[in-house]
Amino acid sequence: MTVLRDYAATVSQATLPLIAPTGLQGSLALASVSRYDEVVAPDGTLRPAWKAMASVALSLTPEELQRVDGEIVRFLADDGVTYAPPGGAPQPWLLDPVPLVLDAATWAHLEVGLAQRAELLNAVLVDLYGEQTLLSSGVLPAATVFAHSGFARPVARASARDVQPLLLSGTDLGRDADGEWRVLSDRVQAPSGLGFAMQNRRVISQVLPDLFQESNLHRMEPYFAALRVALIASAEGVDDPRVVVLSPGARSETAFDQAFLANALGFPLVQGSDLVVRDGWVWTKPAGWPATTPTERVDVVLRRVDAEWCDPLEMRADSRLGVAGLAEAVRRGRVRLVNGLGAGVLENPALLPFLPAVCEHLLGEQLRLSAVPTWWCGRPDDLAHVLSRIAAGDEDLLVRPIDRPRAAVADLDPDELAARITAAPHRFVGQDLLPLSQAPVWRSSGAADARPLVLRAFALRYGSAYRPLVGGLASVREEPDEAPTTKDVWVLKATETDTDQGLPEIAPLPLGRAVPTPSPRALEDMFWAGRYAERAEDLLRLLLTTQAQFDQSGGQPVAPDEPTRVLLGALRRLAGSRWTDPDAEFRSLLLDGTRAGSAAHSIACLRNSLEGVRDQLSGDTWRVFSGIDRATRALRASTRAHRTAESGGRMLTCILSFQGVTASMMRDSGWHMIEAGRMLERALQICHLLAATAVDRRGHRVDREVLETMLTAAESVVTHRRRYRGSVRTADALELLLLDRDNPRSIAFALAELRAHLAAMPASTGSTRPERLLHHVEGALRATDVVGLAASVDDRRGDLEQWLADTISHLEQIGVSISHVHFEAGPPAVPLSALALIEEMVGT
Repeated sequence: MTVLRDYAATVSQATLPLIAPTGLQGSLALASVSRYDEVVAPDGTLRPAWKAMASVALSLTPEELQRVDGEIVRFLADDGVTYAPPGGAPQPWLLDPVPLVLDAATWAHLEVGLAQRAELLNAVLVDLYGEQTLLSSGVLPAATVFAHSGFARPVARASARDVQPLLLSGTDLGRDADGEWRVLSDRVQAPSGLGFAMQNRRVISQVLPDLFQESNLHRMEPYFAALRVALIASAEGVDDPRVVVLSPGARSETAFDQAFLANALGFPLVQGSDLVVRDGWVWTKPAGWPATTPTERVDVVLRRVDAEWCDPLEMRADSRLGVAGLAEAVRRGRVRLVNGLGAGVLENPALLPFLPAVCEHLLGEQLRLSAVPTWWCGRPDDLAHVLSRIAAGDEDLLVRPIDRPRAAVADLDPDELAARITAAPHRFVGQDLLPLSQAPVWRSSGAADARPLVLRAFALRYGSAYRPLVGGLASVREEPDEAPTTKDVWVLKATETDTDQGLPEIAPLPLGRAVPTPSPRALEDMFWAGRYAERAEDLLRLLLTTQAQFDQSGGQPVAPDEPTRVLLGALRRLAGSRWTDPDAEFRSLLLDGTRAGSAAHSIACLRNSLEGVRDQLSGDTWRVFSGIDRATRALRASTRAHRTAESGGRMLTCILSFQGVTASMMRDSGWHMIEAGRMLERALQICHLLAATAVDRRGHRVDREVLETMLTAAESVVTHRRRYRGSVRTADALELLLLDRDNPRSIAFALAELRAHLAAMPASTGSTRPERLLHHVEGALRATDVVGLAASVDDRRGDLEQWLADTISHLEQIGVSISHVHFEAGPPAVPLSALALIEEMVGT
């Protein structure tokens, strides 16, 4: 039996118990509750949307879905798609292979309601921050607005009025037992999910090509084109506006979604530290700020930072995510913020019971999309209703604070919860737990289980009307606190001739060519990405060479031979020591991301640096880390020694592929910084390798073996053999690794490349401190006598040791000076509260 046939046969049984989450909107704790199934009708047949694809859909076997599920995991890992739950580490994005499919008739009804809701929410914002007729007429109690933290008082004035504050909205929906869509919540402050939705579509179209081609569904690409046009057009009166996407940073819960959106739209992804308000306008910081005057003005900000964090001067004083003075720039109308700073008040669940009356007051229409039944405890009757249900232990009641997560009161016992509500009733609402519709979710056991489903829909103001995205992002959860399992949302066309998204072909706007300059923060991320990539590569080469030498010598952990001991010393110099057993030490260097200097640590730092500039990188970048993750998992699953070399080799191959990715980048300042970081680190690594292997003289035979292994680790042994015909002398090895400009692994080559990359930077003049220091090091290198350095006294090459120490010191100074010249953008942000404390201490 195929998966969907089996699922249909199972869900049509009236006594089927649904495995449902607890404490989550949509929980179906009672098996007897009637529920709507998204695939199967009550008579056991497929819903109309699925009937159109029955020939392919019903042929999906457990084996086929098992293959598809594995491909989904691999594709998502290759693209680096992650989601970070609040306060948690990034987790793999979860995508179910079975899409949510809706027919045209179902969507048409929902689409009208979504468009009306977006228009209503926009009208509410205009009124609350303008004439406030909703409050003066009593349609909305004042406490529902002023008690909510999302009400932004800095923009609640006539001078800050924006007639279209809401450009993009998100709405979470669920079907009740009758199949009617109900609004669960509105997401309008910084609605996330568009990037995830598009990524889901890309993956599902690849892993289920037959089903995808069989269906006649709306493509999503035109909607992104419309969003781009709408953002540019929102900068009224500006001929060639500059749009940026403001992100909290790479550690944000939805960092991938933000970077995907910026990349798809072609707008820079910036953080608060990348922007500055000057003379009432918003600018991107240039290198050397504040000594350097900014030249790139920002006209539109698509913000993904919550309003309270957007301006430390007028919102939260401890915020380091926003831009000081941003609220004033908004009030002056000198920057368009999408969505407006005050939009967060619309996410207040206390508004839900009043929206039908609000809709009639502002639009003169009846509200088309009903919300989940909600009671605001600020009204005496609603308070009594909620308290009575709490006292009765009603499990179908969900109590929520109006501006805090539901988890804040989830663990309270009934008496304590009732006391909290009674003390401040206007700060709480009670909601019914809807028997949400269910959809099949694939399980590795070979079957599809039924799970309650939530749909996030989006609406965009395009032209003079709001246009809902034909599609969306569906999700299911087994537990409230776990990462969601998502579904692609397919909306079928009524006819084959229907245009995708109902949008005509969108002509590109007549804009000039834009060449945005990476911010100092982005340049620093790229510089360190180059350094960490080179550091990981060099350590992996050294580790693999050391393990090969260790195995070749017989693998004696107690008394390794001299070449092995020397190479182990080189590893200790770079990454310290954790284990006396070489095999355990090798595994630690590959797996322990907390061990500074290890390959695992460098790779983790490389990934973190690249996350901050994800919008400027090819999608192939994340295949590097996907391959490394697979090699890491294989190593963790096996304790055999040969697996260390195999996994280390695969990691090295992945790191080397990163060079191929960067080779295809535009030769802008970001690329030059990656290469500058790589070359600086290469020179440093060569110095450290020589200091650990070539300073001591150990006898001709041992020196020969050590030099050969050292040259192997430096990826120069083949060149050395061809050039010196197999003769291994210290002076020859030093000449090859120090002075040979034709050897890409030499210090001379690395410094020449570093000079070229620094010269290409906008802040370089030919006489900046890093360039002067580099000129000095190159001069000292040209004057170096390798024969003299190779000479030893009492079996130690003291001159070589001193030369390497001096060179390392100079190279490290170059790294620091590069940071000062090219990355600094004024002093670090300091919370205003900290400044007040300093002033108070000085005053006393």
